[in-house]
Amino acid sequence: MTETTKRIRVEMLARVEGEGGLEVDIADGAVQSVRLSIFEPPRLFEAFLRGRAAAEAPDIAARICGICPVAYQMSAAHAIEAAYGVQPVPEVRALRRLLYCGEYIESHALHMVMLHAPDFLGYEDGIAMAAAHGELVKRALAAKKAGNALMRVLAGREIHPINVRLGGFYRLPGRAELLALQPDLARARDDSVAILRWAAAFEFPDIERDWELVALRHPTEYPLNEGRIASTGGIDIAADAFETVFEERHIAHSNALHAVVRDRGAYLTGPLARYALNFDRLPAHIQALAREVGLGPVCRNPYRSILVRAIETVFVCEEAMRLIATYRPPQAAPPAVVPRAGTGAWATEAPRGLLWHRYEIDSDGTILSARIVPPTAQNQPAIEADLLDIARRRIDAPDDVLQLACEAAVRNHDPCISCATHFLRLTVNRR
Repeated sequence: MTETTKRIRVEMLARVEGEGGLEVDIADGAVQSVRLSIFEPPRLFEAFLRGRAAAEAPDIAARICGICPVAYQMSAAHAIEAAYGVQPVPEVRALRRLLYCGEYIESHALHMVMLHAPDFLGYEDGIAMAAAHGELVKRALAAKKAGNALMRVLAGREIHPINVRLGGFYRLPGRAELLALQPDLARARDDSVAILRWAAAFEFPDIERDWELVALRHPTEYPLNEGRIASTGGIDIAADAFETVFEERHIAHSNALHAVVRDRGAYLTGPLARYALNFDRLPAHIQALAREVGLGPVCRNPYRSILVRAIETVFVCEEAMRLIATYRPPQAAPPAVVPRAGTGAWATEAPRGLLWHRYEIDSDGTILSARIVPPTAQNQPAIEADLLDIARRRIDAPDDVLQLACEAAVRNHDPCISCATHFLRLTVNRR
């Protein structure tokens, strides 16, 4: 590097899931490039799935992530059921939505307070922050515990769940088991409101991003397991049309692919997109709560994503309580799951954003090919564009200040780097 050029390198990003780094190149007083370097080795889950029985896919896919395993499990189950023409009974559909609520609670509670809030309050991490904000940290951990308990009852355990199968569950919970969770969920709802109001007092940079926002859109519900893929740019497609609109590209500095809208470029998925495309699906009192803390029907400020996550957490706590209160064990037998040749695709809303699965299956139920597009891989181009703007705004700041600003900008999006690095295209040239 000469006197007119310099490189700021973050060897390891802190307070995100997985391993990644960041490089900012500056020359002649201008930012030339910003690279979110995902160097964690590819994890090859799609290759692991090839040749396995389709019935095994939900359990295998759940191992992709320890923070949002339900998202991978649900997406796999729904996609294969779509290939087989299987429609779960309404009671199973409700339990799956309830299970997804548990994952949102535990994931959002962890991110908001332990990973994201320290950036606004000037602490190195959540542990240091706890000395001055111990009550809020306790509230977040209690909410996470409530989400974990819900996952344990429905899925068999909190991490890498084992109770989901094609067409339903291996073991259905008793009504009394679910009702016993209600008091903790009610407290988690109150704790989430307290976290929302606490975070609303943070100082947020005045930044708006003109992303194309992409999320599921359901006819009547705030989307978790089901819906069409929609966007603020006019996209409205079924999950099996994903590849006609979106494409993934290999980028030299990343072990994860970059996803873009064909002929348009980067887009953003995740809480801001879900909220913007589904604000009208939130109950009126939660819409009012959002307005109370300064949110409108659309939020394009990535720093305020902490408020949107809190709104979602309040919603899923209440949705979980509603689903439990109305739940009755299914009277009908689960649908028969008979293997057949076909292709099935599905998208669900992981806490971090849209998650898409596609499986091609042989007549005996063997997976011939699998494709999984995780949220963080889709968000990488938008995150890098975000970082480029942050670096340009703070180009005259000392290197350590610029570094912290860029790290905080990454954490706005709660990236799950390990999830994004499972894909690898292998080309063999023989001579």
